[in-house]
Amino acid sequence: MDVPLPHLDRPFDYLVPDTLDADARPGVRVKVRFAGQLVDGWLLERVAESAHPKLAYLEKVVSPVPVLAPEVAELARAVADRYAGSLADVLRLAVPPRHARVEKDVTAEDPADDPPATTGDAAVAAPAGAAEPATPATASEDAAEPATPATASEDAARTLSAAGPGRSGGPSAVGQVDPRGWRDYPAGPAFLRALTAGRDPRAVWSALPGEDWADRYADAVAATVAGGRGAVVVVADARDLDRLDAALTVVLGPGRHACLSAAAGPARRYRAFLAARRGDVPVVIGTRAAMFAPVERLGLVAVWDDGDDLHAEPRAPYPHARDVLLTRARLAGVAALVGGYARTAEAQLLVETGWAREVVADRATVRARMPAIAPTGDDPHLARDPGAASARLPSLAWTTARDALRADLPVLVQVPRRGYLPSVACADCRAPARCPHCAGPLGLPSAEGAPACRWCGRVAAAYACPECGGRRLRASVTGARRTAEELGRAFPGVPVRTSGREEVLATVPAGAGLVIATPGAEPVAEGGYGAVLLLDSWALLTRADLRAGEEALRRWLAAAALARPGPASGRVVVVADGALAPVQALLRWDSAWFATRELAERRELGFPPAVRMASVTGVADAVADLLAGARLPDGAEVLGPVPADEGRERMLVRVPRARAAALAGALHAAAGQRSARKAADPVRLQIDPLSLF
Repeated sequence: MDVPLPHLDRPFDYLVPDTLDADARPGVRVKVRFAGQLVDGWLLERVAESAHPKLAYLEKVVSPVPVLAPEVAELARAVADRYAGSLADVLRLAVPPRHARVEKDVTAEDPADDPPATTGDAAVAAPAGAAEPATPATASEDAAEPATPATASEDAARTLSAAGPGRSGGPSAVGQVDPRGWRDYPAGPAFLRALTAGRDPRAVWSALPGEDWADRYADAVAATVAGGRGAVVVVADARDLDRLDAALTVVLGPGRHACLSAAAGPARRYRAFLAARRGDVPVVIGTRAAMFAPVERLGLVAVWDDGDDLHAEPRAPYPHARDVLLTRARLAGVAALVGGYARTAEAQLLVETGWAREVVADRATVRARMPAIAPTGDDPHLARDPGAASARLPSLAWTTARDALRADLPVLVQVPRRGYLPSVACADCRAPARCPHCAGPLGLPSAEGAPACRWCGRVAAAYACPECGGRRLRASVTGARRTAEELGRAFPGVPVRTSGREEVLATVPAGAGLVIATPGAEPVAEGGYGAVLLLDSWALLTRADLRAGEEALRRWLAAAALARPGPASGRVVVVADGALAPVQALLRWDSAWFATRELAERRELGFPPAVRMASVTGVADAVADLLAGARLPDGAEVLGPVPADEGRERMLVRVPRARAAALAGALHAAAGQRSARKAADPVRLQIDPLSLF
């Protein structure tokens, strides 16, 4: 039932009246009477008998279209168990809201194509009180404790070339896939051949600089379709989705794939979902809304740039698209592809434990493809330019941009913060400027604007520093629009464009020009950028976050990948100390080295993904009540409490990965006890949250 109460997270039995027998098929939406109220639900299964002697009847079949596929229901149960959540919460994420007009139009086109029901002489739904299945582990959990160590040849056989007999249903219209785009990666052509042959390879791919990742993913999808199977690909945002959509249209032809995205609107999203559910298209791509997409004869699940925080669902039970797809690959026995310019510690864990094989280029190819990258904070540059340690745009960055513009090449400038001056301080004593009403940070929206609070929005036109009484303000943090203004004055006559949350540019023309972009909004330049400047690196590296270095490297690599190769005059300047580990990984274009280092440090310190960690957030009494009622597994370590937000506190529970399922089950059971007692104060449970501090 669609009831967000943990203690009701189980199937219930209802009788099916004769009038609803034809429509009450597994996977349909229904309405039932529960506790005197009419509630929504999902019909999971039809069986002949029930262990309960007295049952109520189904009240209504909302729609005869079985939108919940059996494999998606199984996946949703596994995800709920993995994240200490309820099945109803996961199903809200897995199946988009019903759009009656679209459903009517689609079924009217060819009602015979509805997915067949697997009912017999069934009279009731799934039996209540049935034994709960063992909590399935995610792919990365399986990887963390391999049964027996495999040799390199055995690993290659298991992952890329001998993953079992083919299951293809015959040749497809795609035909043989040309592997030329993957030849820069020694294991790439074998990966495509395994997909075409119907096997189930698992790969972690590190993309080369300048690589058209959308074309490579389109090749992998086409190889899967050529083997008679379908694919699901998840990307982080709408811009990446548009690139992949265009690439797949070229390779597969129009009408051969569906795009699932919440930004598409209710009608378009539901129409695309029904097309996939009915088997009209073999491929579904989309943002995290597509991670549960139903695809017939699924053969490949893939995610691009799995380190992007947009892959983390902000609604309970807070699943991550990468982990959902890896769980799906394990349950369905299909191929998996995790790709990006950077590599996360979670992806490195898959490689180190043998669950997946890395697909990387050799060092000679990397050096030939990467731009020339230089830091501004190492000793040789400081000797030539002593002011580089404090300058926002050191002389090396300025001359690199000037030379590229003189060569009639575009220049990309990455700035971590958007806006004009998002943070200001007193010009006399340097105390941060705070709102006198709510103590929020003050910022300047424009050169002529008055300082305003970024929390409550109040204007502080007559601001006076409470420390020294000063009324003059200076910039603490410079945003993208102020950077564009400054560079426009530094390079008069050069076109200046900005790309950020307000307006994201997809492409920019060739020729001299400045592009100022925030991370993730960098447009592609025709022929590549002549120079890429990575400014304000301290804003990324000094965040109080477990993933600060990993995130900084990911954003830098994504921007640097848009530069021309070094032999073609491509240059990248990072305003940072060259001795820092993320900067070293950028200079060598070696995200695998940095991911190995990160994973080793997290193992030593006991942080995810080396361990499983749960965050319990709420008011102090509620958190203490839940943990007191939880039967935590042996070896569980409780950390905290620490202040959270809005008067709440947070406790962390850490266990080895082998006890991850036990931890999730214990927390979910404790939450169920509190909901059964109608506890007033809610508690938020998150497994392996992106932010631990």
